[in-house]
Amino acid sequence: MSDVAAARTDAGYTSAEMMAIAAARLLRNDDVCFVGIGAPSLACNLARLTHAPDITLIYESGTVGARPDVLPLSIGDPELCETARTTVSVPEMFAYWLQGGRISVGFLGGAQLDRFANINSSVIGPYDKPKVRLPGGGGAPEIAALCKQTYVVMGQTKRSFVERVDFVTSFGFGEGGDHRQRLGIKTAGPTLVITDLCVMRPDPATKELVVSALHPGVTREQVTEHTGWPVRFADPLDETPSPTDAELSTLRDLQRRTAEAHARGVGRGVGLGQTPRAQPEGSDPLARQEPAVIPSERSESRDLHPGSAA
Repeated sequence: MSDVAAARTDAGYTSAEMMAIAAARLLRNDDVCFVGIGAPSLACNLARLTHAPDITLIYESGTVGARPDVLPLSIGDPELCETARTTVSVPEMFAYWLQGGRISVGFLGGAQLDRFANINSSVIGPYDKPKVRLPGGGGAPEIAALCKQTYVVMGQTKRSFVERVDFVTSFGFGEGGDHRQRLGIKTAGPTLVITDLCVMRPDPATKELVVSALHPGVTREQVTEHTGWPVRFADPLDETPSPTDAELSTLRDLQRRTAEAHARGVGRGVGLGQTPRAQPEGSDPLARQEPAVIPSERSESRDLHPGSAA
């Protein structure tokens, strides 16, 4: 997060809150959204709790229509399965939902982003001898290639917004221009980048990211200072509307519930938001757990969006 991301006490909200709210506003009620963990999950669930109550949130572990009460720690968090409309297998998730063109928006983050919206979440430095080895892409490369469009949400610094990523984990627009089309990728790619300073959109011809809106109180100079390439600004340049009281209240309540659930849920076999159950003295809590019941892979999944053809 940039140093500009310090609390905006004069405005009554932080730049991190502004980023989450700005990202959430971009989602529609009828979206089917493939959600990444972290900032993307925060934005998507904020949208669900405010203006998009019917949005379908899909996580990589196979949960479809997840409605978590608190933010998941990972794609395998039991909070997702317990609140989802259905849970399908990972092969079905990627083959039927993602490759089938049924996901309208993929929401991603990363460690590095370049001017053509390529994402690096693999390594910092040379791949064979990296300075830092990161968690990796998981399903992000497929999400970036196969969702109808993708949104990226990241804190903006010169270390994260670079001229050229050290490694292309998730393909944006490659070298720019028609590179995506030349590779046979038919989806729109990253159409929006939301940071703690601004909103960026790709230039229609070159596909280089251009600042389309500044968040309240942010200057062009601050954005330039925190970008690793000579960034361009749209003309006219918009300003992001400030957060409303309702948006801030909902966001903070979600984060409060999440923090409390994380504190309660430390321990084996306890999902987020669940209170650990008392066990008989000397017993092993894991040994007493009942097997998880997973719904049929096909149950209800074809009925979520009747307009989707099999």
